[in-house]
Amino acid sequence: MDLSRFERGQGLAEYGIIILLVGIAVIATLTLLGPAVGNLYSSVVSGFPGY
Repeated sequence: MDLSRFERGQGLAEYGIIILLVGIAVIATLTLLGPAVGNLYSSVVSGFPGY
């Protein structure tokens, strides 16, 4: 029985899980820190004259 095809499929599934976990981490980070970063940008922009 040729297992090389199954091993490639397993590797692809593992990469998919890693990408999924990284995506969840990015979304969670942006959700938690998004308002703080937006407020920081607003305060920096309001510090410039004429804006």
